[in-house]
Amino acid sequence: MRHRVLVGAVAVSLFFAGYARAENPKVKLAIPSPIVNFGAEFIAEDMFYKDLGLDVTSMEIAGVGAMNAVISGSIDFSFSSGGSLTRAAARGQRLLAIATMNSESGEFAAIRKDIADAAHFDPKAPIAVRAQILKGHSFGIGGVATIGDAFLRVVALAGKVDTNDIVFSALQPPDILAAMKRKALDGFSLGSPWAQQVEEDGSAIIIANGVDGDPPGYSPSASALLVTRPQFCAEKRDICVKMGHAMALAADFMHQHTAESLAILKKHFGTIDDKVLARAFASVVKMTPQPPAPTEIQLRNNDKMNRDAGFIKPDEMLVSYDGLYTAEFAK
Repeated sequence: MRHRVLVGAVAVSLFFAGYARAENPKVKLAIPSPIVNFGAEFIAEDMFYKDLGLDVTSMEIAGVGAMNAVISGSIDFSFSSGGSLTRAAARGQRLLAIATMNSESGEFAAIRKDIADAAHFDPKAPIAVRAQILKGHSFGIGGVATIGDAFLRVVALAGKVDTNDIVFSALQPPDILAAMKRKALDGFSLGSPWAQQVEEDGSAIIIANGVDGDPPGYSPSASALLVTRPQFCAEKRDICVKMGHAMALAADFMHQHTAESLAILKKHFGTIDDKVLARAFASVVKMTPQPPAPTEIQLRNNDKMNRDAGFIKPDEMLVSYDGLYTAEFAK
């Protein structure tokens, strides 16, 4: 199967044969968190970059630091949320999204099972009822002003819970789970595979599922945009063409080759149980569009989430999203 896929990828990428004769351009890419939501990057890294004539070095730069590295010019691309993109634009730092690998927030709010049981929490209740359990509890988020932070705040809004009654702790996901285990934290707002892991081991209950559109009013959105500087694509268009095409190939591969995709992800998430990883991957595939082209409605909904989370004032919402995204590369 892998051989056939590689042959197909090479055939598709014959368009780039002229570029392949030269030394592959070096590209630096930042990932804000080690989660399965960014699975497309791992698949592109394993399957497509080299065949398309790219030498990509990926690195983890926590939270909004990934996008800030793009703004500073020290990194060429980052995977960042639409909310980070629109906030940067509101402050005069305009970037360009060339692919959307997640078309939902992809976040999960979870709370320890002992707390949920004590509160007689009903996971099938309306979100306005479920969200009320947030009050008076502490939650781990991947970083301040991240999509996980914004998600927890709009879930609280759905339940009319004052965020001043919630403790937000910015930690890396493994540290959040460890803190929950020793009851130093009550819950989290994170992506996959952490939600599936606590569900599988029975240690926590899901309050809100951002893959399935919780809370309403923000779908579709973009939580994993491939972002760069506009001038980068103007000056190095061939690299943007290849990177966008790699994302399109990765999206198709994820939808069509489950077993092979899981084998690639296992290299990066070796400590995650196979069943948990499979569930996490299924959630990510569910919100991976084909083709993975950014859209205005995604950015508009991210901007609404920024506003409702209190990250921007209502008058800071953008009037237009023109120039912040393009569909010409993710194909």
